[in-house]
This record gives sequence, C-alpha cells and structure tokens, in this order.
Amino acid sequence: MLTIKILDENSNTRFVEHGENEVSLVNTSGYTRGDSIAVEIGKQKGFYHVQLDESLGESLVYLTDDLHFEIPFEEKRISYPPAAFSDFRHLLTVRRATKEEIGQYRNLAINVNDQHGDTHCYPHATANVETRGESVFAARNAIDGIVANHSHGEWPYQSWGINCRDDAEFKLDFGRTVEIDKIVIYERADFPHDNWWKQITIEYSDGEVCKYDMTKTDEGQIIEIKKKQVEWLVLKELIKSDEPSPFPALSQIKVFGRDIEPLGNDFSEK
Repeated sequence: MLTIKILDENSNTRFVEHGENEVSLVNTSGYTRGDSIAVEIGKQKGFYHVQLDESLGESLVYLTDDLHFEIPFEEKRISYPPAAFSDFRHLLTVRRATKEEIGQYRNLAINVNDQHGDTHCYPHATANVETRGESVFAARNAIDGIVANHSHGEWPYQSWGINCRDDAEFKLDFGRTVEIDKIVIYERADFPHDNWWKQITIEYSDGEVCKYDMTKTDEGQIIEIKKKQVEWLVLKELIKSDEPSPFPALSQIKVFGRDIEPLGNDFSEK
C-alpha cells in the first residue's frame, strides 16, 4: 500500500490518498508554515517515481523507508521554481517503477526531491560546507537536473557554493550499489564573478581515487571511466584557477549508469 499525506506542523493529517502501485493526491488548500509531505511505502523499499509538486516534475528514486519532505518557505523557497508549493492547487504522485524503467541506462544522480537530513530518498547530496547556509548554495542544487549556469542565486541559477573553502567536499550517495561509466560536471560559469576548478579529485566507494583536469567552460565536462560498481562518490581537492575571483561553484553533476538489480520491487503483479 502506498500513501501520500499532507501534514500540518503538529503532524495532523490534512489530506491523504492511498493506492496499491500508484497514488495521486490533489492539495486544494495551499500550504502553511510547518506543513510537510509524507510518502509512506509500507516497508516496501525499492524504486518509485515521486512527484511532490507539479512544477518540479518527478524523479525515479530509491526509497529505503517512508519519505518526509518539509515544505520550504521564504528564503528556502527561492531555490525552487516560483510556482513550487505556492498558490492553492498542487498535484502529488507516487508510482512504483517497473523492472524496465529501473534497468535502463540513465542519469543516476538526479533527485528533485532531495533535502537536508535523512529523508530515506536516494540519490542524496551532502557537503561539508554550503555558502552561508543559504538554500541557493545547498548541495541538493547540484542534483536537481538544472544546468543553467550563467548566473548565481535564486532559481534557476541555484548551485552548490563552497564559501571560498579550499577543503570543500561534496558527497553523492546512491543508497545502493550502482554501476557507472560516465560523469558530467557543470561548473558554474558566471564569469567574471566566478572562478573555476582546473582540477578535481573524485573518491569512489570502491577505494579508487582519481584526479581529473578541467577547463573553463559553461558546458558539461564529460569524464569517461571504466565501468565500476559504487555506492557513493566524493568530489574533493577542488583546485581553482589562478583567476582573481574566489567563487568557484558546482551547478550540476550527472552520473550515468545502471542499477544492478530490482532491490525490493516485487514485479509479480506487473
């Protein structure tokens, strides 16, 4: 059984819908401060298409438990599309993914539903620094699928900002073992405000650590790698160029590959 709930600040249920393999909920009253969304999967961890707001679209994610999403307000909202979680009508959907969808070659890094904390929803991005703690510089911005990088600040130019830290690190956790063979890095390119990284290091969960040379560009920089199975990767030792700006940043990371097995999805009724 799948369930979507809209909860108020006291965890009281405002709206609820249930379904077996898919469920839709229409919120017709808008959101108030303290509201949250709960996606309950009945302990059936696995792959789901999740849409928490129609302006965000859906992501194919791996849920290890129930998903809890805090509705953003004020400063936290400006890293989302202006229509997100505003006004008075919203469509939320959840659907169990099929075996064919899970097994396809795709960008395994995208998750428009990512937030701080343990949301049980993967992929999940974290970092040891986010500029001034502002939402427009949060790690989650680098896996929301948006590659616009000619400016910085509110949507659609949100990015992962490192607050000028030389020891900045970004971790992408897949929540399970995946097989990958290509990484695409979009550095923020708001030149001359921005600097850029001339070299990055990626540490993989299998123990391999590799350095990659980068160039000054607004385009995605492709890193082809030998197929490997990993649970996570970390971007670190980010060496900026000699240009005067102290502000390099990451607009987006894409990681292409496949899932290895269904991991919990029961296809007996498909």
